[in-house]
Amino acid sequence: MKKLWYCLLFFPVFLSAQINVSDSLKLKADLSITGFWQGGNVDTFIFRAKSEVAFVPFRKWVFKTKNSYVYQEFGKEKADADILSLNFLYLNPKKRFYPLALAFVSTNFRREIEYRYLVGGGVTYQVLTHKKRWLKVSLTSEYERTYFSTTDFNFDDFDGSSTINTLRGTVWINGKYHLFKDKVILSHESYFQPSIRYGNNFRWQADLGVEFPIWKFLNFKINYLRTFESVVVTNQQQEDQFLTFGITLKSY
Repeated sequence: MKKLWYCLLFFPVFLSAQINVSDSLKLKADLSITGFWQGGNVDTFIFRAKSEVAFVPFRKWVFKTKNSYVYQEFGKEKADADILSLNFLYLNPKKRFYPLALAFVSTNFRREIEYRYLVGGGVTYQVLTHKKRWLKVSLTSEYERTYFSTTDFNFDDFDGSSTINTLRGTVWINGKYHLFKDKVILSHESYFQPSIRYGNNFRWQADLGVEFPIWKFLNFKINYLRTFESVVVTNQQQEDQFLTFGITLKSY
């Protein structure tokens, strides 16, 4: 067997995925890059890049943008080349209840989604607001428009058109907890997003992370992501799962 070479790159600066009551900085940002290469009997190449920026444009307002790019190649065949941009605008995010607006843009090579965008708004309720233990529940409504590169889907209701438009209602649950005297940090972010118009058009996602602090600015992290989308092109699976390992480098 030919010798296999592996390469893993990870250069992140950490940014919390939520705006917390303890936040005092006017600007927070991160950049993470991960990669994996294997050559020999099996050729595999994976590249992931992710950035997050949160800042205060006006008094009592907070804007957050999360952007990522994923490229995967197996046996020299492209498997993924996806872009995801999540953008939020919060008003008074330190209060128990606060409103938010959102705008998402994404592409998905494997699911043959040329691009998708959502715009909407809603409200967030902070169930727990402790600095080291917080839990939030949000309810939002969005208008979605998705452009596919095909007109053949797993449900006949959507065949014949490459565009699907719908209104959605979304329930979001997010939390983070410092456990065992800060030796373990558990975080979760999940949502359920049904279509208001089509009963068979819905999606959900569950993202679970466990971090183990190594020193003040460095954590080892294990992340599990599971996604489901009911409407997909013919011969595509509805569900995906990802288990990844990496490092979190905090800037504060």
